[in-house]
Amino acid sequence: MAWRYAGDQMKRWREAAGISRQALADEAGYGYDAIKGMERGVRKAQAHVLRIADEMSGAQGKLAAAVEFLRPEPFPSYSHDFMHAESEAVAVSSYQAEFIPGLLQTEDVARSLLTEHCPPLDDETIEERVGGRLERQALLDKQTKAFSFVIAEAALRNPVVGNQARQRQLLHVLEGAKRRNVTIQVMLEAAGYHPGLLGPFVLLETSEHEYLGYEEGQTTGVLYSDPGKVSILRQRHEMILRQALSPEESARFISKLAEEL
Repeated sequence: MAWRYAGDQMKRWREAAGISRQALADEAGYGYDAIKGMERGVRKAQAHVLRIADEMSGAQGKLAAAVEFLRPEPFPSYSHDFMHAESEAVAVSSYQAEFIPGLLQTEDVARSLLTEHCPPLDDETIEERVGGRLERQALLDKQTKAFSFVIAEAALRNPVVGNQARQRQLLHVLEGAKRRNVTIQVMLEAAGYHPGLLGPFVLLETSEHEYLGYEEGQTTGVLYSDPGKVSILRQRHEMILRQALSPEESARFISKLAEEL
């Protein structure tokens, strides 16, 4: 909708000023069809084009102001409710099977995962999402907020980046584990069957000491408070904690992985 509105406004100001689409295209250095797509809202109106259109049509900044509203979202839309709930929670507990949790990722890993996103993301969206993910890690600085991470061995070994970057990531996880409000445990592949094999999840405890569950799939994320569903996640989380290495054993295991790289 933001694309459509910005494009429609650009078209209206251009036509009111008696400027042809071709003239705008020539001045902005874009093709006729590209400008047409922007005005129809099927392509995002580029900041450069909006500023040129603003100057040519005498919009006095009204078109240029749309740039801020066309910036990519730092997180997928389906995760917004979870992000808000996570920021307000007093305790965050998660199990991750394939990747290092976002709150513990280095910039290299975050950028690699987003660069390989399917379908591909444009550069602006990648930068916005990398920045958003790193900014979100400030949650760990809230010392009265408790974090419990159980990370599968496969996630620690996943070669999403080169060996040096992987080593930095593992050392970064170890640094995170030194925080007194953060507990990190490893689930070994040798542990055999455990409830985490059914998929990753996050449990949130609210300031009212109620619990929320969050599960994320290929194209969607679901935050829920249904007592029955949340109870299942809490039971599974307890079993996962019992089968995972202790925090001390986990630190030694991660250190050994880092030394091997």
